Order: sequence, then structure tokens, then C-alpha cells
Amino acid sequence: MTSPLLGQLIEALRCLPGVGPKSAQRMAFHLLERNRVGAVHLAQVLQESMRAIGHCVRCRTFTENELCGLCASLRRDPSVLCIVEHPQDVLAVEQATGFRGLYFVLHGHLSPIDGIGPEDLGLHDLLPRLQRDAVREIILATNVTIEGETTAHFISELVRSHGIPVTRIAHGVPVGGELEFIDAGTLARAFQGRHSV
Repeated sequence: MTSPLLGQLIEALRCLPGVGPKSAQRMAFHLLERNRVGAVHLAQVLQESMRAIGHCVRCRTFTENELCGLCASLRRDPSVLCIVEHPQDVLAVEQATGFRGLYFVLHGHLSPIDGIGPEDLGLHDLLPRLQRDAVREIILATNVTIEGETTAHFISELVRSHGIPVTRIAHGVPVGGELEFIDAGTLARAFQGRHSV
């Protein structure tokens, strides 16, 4: 490569998920050839975001304030708490449902193989919150993976010992899904979670 700085730019872009050497090269050349103004703006916003965005002291999602907008809202019900693995899960629930409670973001899931235990998920912050906010229901919305299920089970045992009801979001056949194309695990779960109509 003729330009060491161009090589550094390509390598820096590879830190993004799913971006390999060719994609990073394509992005770098696009920014340099066609959108230098956009690249400068991106760099400024990235730098400011890395400096200013931290975690909400209540739910642990990303925010540049002490409390995120959801936790600061008086229109939310603090007695219903939805526990999710990642901040993007909060956005997914907000965009797809009418949920009006609050959240607790784990920033991961239990994974002994990766050395991630309960202390790494901020669960020490969860227990005081249960009493402080007089939580009357916990909704577990962790991913439907082995780690997500293990995390949900661990949290449910922890919370039940405090006498708080725990529910788990339903899993099953997606809207518009055809049974012949649904995997066996999803179909089995749908049958286990069936309800009267």
C-alpha cells in the first residue's frame, strides 16, 4: 500500500462488526473519494459519542445524562421491570410493543466459557432497585439461546427469592410464519406455550 495512513484507516474500519478487509477498503475509498464532508462529520460525532455517552445509573442503557429518557419519564411504570441483554434490545421492545414499564440492561449474558458471571452483568445493581422501586413484576426478555435461557433461569431464581413474580416473554411461531418452515425447537416451544382462545 502506498499510503500508510490509508492502511491505518482501513484497519480502523475493521473494528466494526461484520466488516472484513474488503468491506473496510471499500468504505475507506468511498469516504476519501466521494464523501469527505460526511467522513469528517462521522469522525466528530464518533469522538463526541465516545467522550460523552455513558450508562444510565438506573437501567444501565447508553445515555449522555445521568438518567436515560425512559428512566427520567414520569409516564413509565417503575413497578414493572423488563430485563434485556443489550441496549439495542430496549429499542426493539420500544418499537414493537406498548410496554410502559422500565428496563434493566445486562450488557451480556452468563457464559462460564467466556468467564462472564453474575457480577459481570450488574446484578448487584438489580437487587437494591427491586426494593427501591417497589417492583411487582419482572419480565425476562433475554435471547432464546442457551446462554440467554441460562441467564433468565438464574435471574428468575434470584428474583423469586425476593417474592417478586417473574414472567418470560413468549417464544414461538412468528407472525406470518408457516409451520412447515419453522425449526423444531421453535415449534416445540410454541406448543409448550399454547394458551386458550
